[in-house]
Amino acid sequence: MKRLLLVTTMAIMVAPTSLIAHTATIRTQTPLAQDWRFRQDDKVADAQSPAFDDRDWSRVSVPHTWNRVGLYLPGPVERLHKAETINKAQGVGWYRLSFAAPKLEGRRAYLQFDAASRAAKVWVNGTYLGEHQGGFSRFRLDATEALRADGQNLLVVRTDNSKPAPGSTTANNLPLTGDFFVHGGLYRPVSLVLTNAVHFDMLDFGGPGVYAATTALSPAKAEIQIRARMRNELAKAHAVRVVTRLLDATGKVAAEAGAPVTLSPRSAQETTISLALADPHLWNGTTDPYLYRLDTDLVGQDGKVLDRVSTPFGVRQMAFDPDKGFLLNGKPYRLHGVGYHQDREGKGWAVDAADVEEDMATLRELGANTIRLTHYQHGQTIHDLADKYGFVLWDEIPLVSAWTTGGALEPTPALIQNARQQLQELIRQNYNHASVATWGIANEVDFGNSFPAFLTGYKDGKTPDPMPLLKTLNDLAHEEDPRRPTALATCCEGRVFAAGVDVPTTAEAADLGGANRYFGWYFGETGDLGPHLDALRAKRPRQPLSVTEYGGGGAVTMHTDDVLGGPIDSRGRTQPEEYESYIHETAWAALSQRSWLWGTWVWNAFDFGTTIRHEGDADDINTKGLVTYDRKIRKDAWYFYKANWTTTPTVHINGRRYVDRAYPVADVRVYSNGAATELTVNGQSVGQRADCPQHVCVWPAVRLQPGENVLVAKASFDGRAVEDRIVWRRPTDANAPIRIDTGALLGAGKAAAFGSDAFFKGGQARSANTPADYGRPEVRAAITGTDEIDVAASFRQGRFTYAIPAPPGRYSVRLTFVEPKLAAGERRFDVALNGARVLENLDIAAQAGGTLKALTKTFEARAADQGLTLDFNPIQGEAIVSAIEITPLPAAGP
Repeated sequence: MKRLLLVTTMAIMVAPTSLIAHTATIRTQTPLAQDWRFRQDDKVADAQSPAFDDRDWSRVSVPHTWNRVGLYLPGPVERLHKAETINKAQGVGWYRLSFAAPKLEGRRAYLQFDAASRAAKVWVNGTYLGEHQGGFSRFRLDATEALRADGQNLLVVRTDNSKPAPGSTTANNLPLTGDFFVHGGLYRPVSLVLTNAVHFDMLDFGGPGVYAATTALSPAKAEIQIRARMRNELAKAHAVRVVTRLLDATGKVAAEAGAPVTLSPRSAQETTISLALADPHLWNGTTDPYLYRLDTDLVGQDGKVLDRVSTPFGVRQMAFDPDKGFLLNGKPYRLHGVGYHQDREGKGWAVDAADVEEDMATLRELGANTIRLTHYQHGQTIHDLADKYGFVLWDEIPLVSAWTTGGALEPTPALIQNARQQLQELIRQNYNHASVATWGIANEVDFGNSFPAFLTGYKDGKTPDPMPLLKTLNDLAHEEDPRRPTALATCCEGRVFAAGVDVPTTAEAADLGGANRYFGWYFGETGDLGPHLDALRAKRPRQPLSVTEYGGGGAVTMHTDDVLGGPIDSRGRTQPEEYESYIHETAWAALSQRSWLWGTWVWNAFDFGTTIRHEGDADDINTKGLVTYDRKIRKDAWYFYKANWTTTPTVHINGRRYVDRAYPVADVRVYSNGAATELTVNGQSVGQRADCPQHVCVWPAVRLQPGENVLVAKASFDGRAVEDRIVWRRPTDANAPIRIDTGALLGAGKAAAFGSDAFFKGGQARSANTPADYGRPEVRAAITGTDEIDVAASFRQGRFTYAIPAPPGRYSVRLTFVEPKLAAGERRFDVALNGARVLENLDIAAQAGGTLKALTKTFEARAADQGLTLDFNPIQGEAIVSAIEITPLPAAGP
């Protein structure tokens, strides 16, 4: 079926100057978006043939991907993805489009693909045009000879997002691995571009053919160098004039220059032009992201414009100092922002400009001023928006964690070439963006032999050396762009590993350092982050250092009463939202004090798809985002940064999704940047907090009434009140028991609900279960003697005390014990209730008859105003307890 296409024509209205004489209609760009036929099937053959019958194929529009990845577990929140809509197939996807093209009349025709994942082969009318390896960058193919003007044309594209493996069609196509899903298809726009025979080069690694950089800057003057690459497809030489003009925001010419060039036949060549700009208005980040427009024309001898490249252009100077951090236009400018993946629930990678604009609006409201575009080249929309709104960008190629397959110790020449190609495409396509500060050449290629061999395939502890490839890429980046530094992000330098683990030092392979560090999540304690960064800085005092990833998972359907109540399960299910907030509060406390860091990036802006995770309340989703995958829920941690990074009035009560509370008292945390913030519960003031550290205001042990509790936090900003209001609930029965799942970050229980561990002082949280790790699921202990196995599996051990806020009255106190591994006689301890010893020299294994057998003890006690106190005092080994149940008893009779 023949289809007429809307054509976007660039009509150039040329200002009357001595350099340009005529108005002309030049380059046209036609979107190829609708009426594609599609089939995802590795077995389809000869679909490139015009005779192939595609009538039973699906009809789709482009951008398109067949993949839908990532599923939140069933819960109270409605989700876009359902189990039946998930599609994780990786393989070949065919696209076919019939379209009518205009007459060429001597013009050249190029097919432009803004991205095709992860490899693509292209045919027009059965003629093979070429292929592209790499799923993230723009590429163009010359379709001039294959196109039939004034007739029906058939465009066929074979995409392939197969997982790289030895011998596969994508074996040398980066990324080889990574904690993100590589979606397939034509997930960015496709268009047909027509140019004159003499034009700015369309085959320059997908770049614009015109490249501009500020080479010198002072308050009075800016010098701008323009490098133009032109192509002459005529059979004879052609004389042209390259004319470049810089227009201010009003459209007035601020600077202009030109140079004559004689182009050789059927070839490409370059020339350079310098512009002198008086009194430059600087691009100054989010404060004043001023943009000029740079128009560069190819003008024929008759004065007609043959081609034009027009781009926004910001005049700025960026620098990186190991002591002062990042400097913008000579002044320190602290960069704080987020890492960003391009997918979203319901669309995968096939997002449109409005989706990206929505994401940018969320990040602007957050107060971010920088984005690390991870872990691959992103599209032009996010770059254009960063220019417009003053965000500073870290761009990078998809060299992630691996650069060989099948246990090989050396990368193939083809893979090295693919890495070089993707770096050249990244730089040339984004060279003109004022927002781009650095070119990232790798992410976490310093794992060494820290991963188990069953994951990597490497034998005898030997692993590939990343340094030769990093040197190749670092040198290439400097050749392509001498003015921007290179950067890479490390995972492992300076961390404590087991004996025999060797990790390479890769930070010195790039100009700028970046550290992905997850203290308190994957390793170490939260307080380790600051000293660790200090040690890295001391090791390389002249290399500017940044923190390129930090954070933790946050499941919005999982909650805890005490973030220290149990171990976080960073590779499993226990990942409450409150712990994510705790990670960010403690990390920002360290990062904000180190002004020498040239940038910090939260991991991640939004939850994103991956297929190596079954964690928190999701499968195949990394839940470290500040916002959920569908963009509908801003997690509590998002408001923490808004309160710290903006002056926008912010008052946010944490725990709004933890509605049905386990205990009659709770700590209330409010993120507020007001000078003073007041909390009321059920209309009664609980007090005011002023000048809260890091804008975290805390009211400890706030008592809740049975039934509904209305919490209101309020602050005044220049006379205007801003408040947040939430509702928490308690059982309507005032005599509801208090049940504590000791050692647990999340409460459990089948017959009755237990709350997470709380009200303790001292001891350590432990579990009889073996936690999940590196794709291996949790192994549950075979506990007997109780139906509440999940409750019994966790425990608190050591010397510790519980101060339980029970109202005055009589109570039954029931304690559950499980000996996880020690034999009789190896663990003995006393238990005191309100100071009186109720268990003496308790040996759980001896009384229960062995390990992993539940033992219960019950007592009566009376609580006074201070509640109930339980002391666990070791005699031999450490004391332990698995559950505490406090049940009110009827008042004693007369």
